[in-house]
Amino acid sequence: MGNSDSKLNFRKAVIQLTTKTQPVEASEDVFWDQFWTDVNLTAQDMFALVPAAEIRAVREESPSNLATLCYKAVERLVLNADSGCVCERDRQTVLSCIRLLTRILPYIFEDPDWRGFFWSTVPKVGKTVDESDDECTRPLAESLLTAISDLLFCPDFTVESHGRTSADGPSDIQSIDSCEFIWEAGVGFAQSPPLNHTHDSSRAELLKLLLTCFSEEMYQSPSDTHTPNPWVSFFCSRENRHALPLFTSLLNVVCAYDPVGYGIPYNHLMFSDQRGMLAELALQTLIVSLEQELVDHSNTSPNPSTNTDTCSADYNKNTAAEGCQTTRGENLFVNYLSRIHREEDFHFILRGISRLLNNPLLQTYLPHSCKKIQFHQELLVLFWKLCDLNKKFLFYVLKSSDVLDILVPILFYLNDARTNQSRVGLVHICVFILLLLSGERNFGVRLNKPYSVRVPMDISVFAGTHADLLIVVFHKIITSGHQRLQPLYDCLLTIIVNVSPYLKSLSMVAANKLLHLLEVFSSPWFLFCSPVNHHLVFFLLEVFNNIIQYQFDGNFNLVYGIIRKRNLFHQLANLPTDVSSIQKALQRKRRSNSTHNAVFMETNNPCNTACSEAPYKTTPVQTGTLNASLKAMPRIDKLTETSQVSEDGTTLSLQQSDSTHSQSDHSSETRVRDTEPTSGEDEEKCETGDCDGSQKRVSSSSDWAPTPDWVLSWKSKLPLQTIMRLLQVLVPQVEKICIDKGLTDESEILKFLQHGTLVGLLPVPHPILIRKYQANEGTALWFRTYMWGIIYLRNEDPPVWYDTDVKLFEIQRI
Repeated sequence: MGNSDSKLNFRKAVIQLTTKTQPVEASEDVFWDQFWTDVNLTAQDMFALVPAAEIRAVREESPSNLATLCYKAVERLVLNADSGCVCERDRQTVLSCIRLLTRILPYIFEDPDWRGFFWSTVPKVGKTVDESDDECTRPLAESLLTAISDLLFCPDFTVESHGRTSADGPSDIQSIDSCEFIWEAGVGFAQSPPLNHTHDSSRAELLKLLLTCFSEEMYQSPSDTHTPNPWVSFFCSRENRHALPLFTSLLNVVCAYDPVGYGIPYNHLMFSDQRGMLAELALQTLIVSLEQELVDHSNTSPNPSTNTDTCSADYNKNTAAEGCQTTRGENLFVNYLSRIHREEDFHFILRGISRLLNNPLLQTYLPHSCKKIQFHQELLVLFWKLCDLNKKFLFYVLKSSDVLDILVPILFYLNDARTNQSRVGLVHICVFILLLLSGERNFGVRLNKPYSVRVPMDISVFAGTHADLLIVVFHKIITSGHQRLQPLYDCLLTIIVNVSPYLKSLSMVAANKLLHLLEVFSSPWFLFCSPVNHHLVFFLLEVFNNIIQYQFDGNFNLVYGIIRKRNLFHQLANLPTDVSSIQKALQRKRRSNSTHNAVFMETNNPCNTACSEAPYKTTPVQTGTLNASLKAMPRIDKLTETSQVSEDGTTLSLQQSDSTHSQSDHSSETRVRDTEPTSGEDEEKCETGDCDGSQKRVSSSSDWAPTPDWVLSWKSKLPLQTIMRLLQVLVPQVEKICIDKGLTDESEILKFLQHGTLVGLLPVPHPILIRKYQANEGTALWFRTYMWGIIYLRNEDPPVWYDTDVKLFEIQRI
């Protein structure tokens, strides 16, 4: 009954606010207290009782009343943060203010006229404007963020009190050392505080408000997001005295979370999991806080000579005492993340991320008996940022086979999402991570470990290594993925090129998949229908050359496949370049209804007769599914920087003029590519994953047409010499063995190839070229858009940003 009265009274207060035509003074506490004092409403109740239409009506018709409401709510938070929320009534008041601000803020952000409201100066709580104190006034946003930070370490509200009593004064609360109250053991904190669901719930409410504050970025167009997010800048600056314990608390809560727990079946259906909700919000808050690095990359590189343990409670005191070179513009979260270096911390982080990424892959005898997390996309973003910002962490990941615990779930997500148009963004982030990892030699070496764990995937059955798994999944994406994944083909092949010099033994299945891709991409009509399609052939030829030159001994399956498919290479070498042949090839394209599916039909491929793959069909999307658009993705030449691997294993970055003479020479297309818009010039948004124009790969612009000179310009640079020499030497030998021994079983041929050698018969080995991911503005904008799109769609209970005028991306109902 009391809850019903609370709802009724609150609704009356809202109606009074919306119907008042005259401004209500801030001093009328009786009126304003109706919105938070003795209000016992859930977040869902708050959203239902404060309709969007009424918030917009107050914003337009009584802007001063909306401004006063925000000011009074922040003032109440500040007062309670200073006093320490000593009683239950104060805590309930704080929660009501949090929920009300979470509801209102998006409607303030969506109006450009209100853009600077929270950054305007207002009288500081407890002082008057007439006082001469320098801190007499401060932006409302700073007061709000400071109060949220203080409340996140408020004893008996969000953390354990450590024996303090309610008699402790405000001065004790202000002088509290929050490094002693980190939420979870892990990085820089050894003690594991007792689990308290009430505290977790309060933390989650505060983090949701914090995310709402940060979300002002969602209401700016992509062209306006080059300026730093002021909310994140202040929250992650030295002006936030809780920056270090907040960073470690968020990171530790995420990495320590175990959704399975003790493994009791269906426990997630019997008990509410407040820690799971907190882990998800902590993860979202963390990746948004680290997003600020995209604005200024110059201050994020750790000093290798600095032996500073960022993960100790003393670090905050030391840096403050020593006057660390940290300015207001530097993001402390990025600074702390980049300076983690202890192996036990890396182990804790990697084990936590791996456990959570593998959680959706768990198989149990009892259906749905184990909780499956839904925030794997945010986890992938965090893993990306860890590898990108902390190179020591990246090297730690790659120095053992632990990286395969990350690789397998990534390949699972890739395969699972490949036909679903609403999950194309997930495919992109997975490919980006693999592109980053493939730039390191150790990744290719680790792929040689046998693949024994069987994850439920509809792919070909094979016995081989993780490299085979990677190639089979990539082949599946290309041949039966959604057409919006076409811009990723060169990224997928670049990853295979990067790891190919280190692959010791491909299975027959994987070898046939690579040869099938060459068969597809080398068909004349496919080569002639776009100015960039032939790049895919260059990539595949470079893969074959790398394996033949550097890993010939163990790759007899691939060599056998090349011999069987030798006509492919002869056809490439004799590709017609006259006008009539070009036109004849293009006519086949015009007769095809779909440039994507027709080219990838595998019915004529004898190597796949034993394949257990399901036929291609697009996964149906549930009607009414909301989808967030993404920014255009840069092309592979903008994403990577070519490096040459020397004999001692070190890499040397090549200048653009040098790299143009590489095995996969792309310089022949410079004139064509210069006429295409880059991702920075193309400001049009596209549906999720439809990046850089999904039709650019297979259907070129109408004003472009292939010419004999154009074909000759790149045909003459096809790196066929090594493969042709291999065929010249081995084909006669294989044919002679077959005739002399009357062989019809390929196993004998494979045995012959396994013990054969081409030492001294092949051309001088070419240098190994690695295309490493290179940070750029295009991918920065892509990640920002993708990240906020996930957060928008994941926060649906209550729907914080639903039906607001978001400008960073578009929301489509599919």
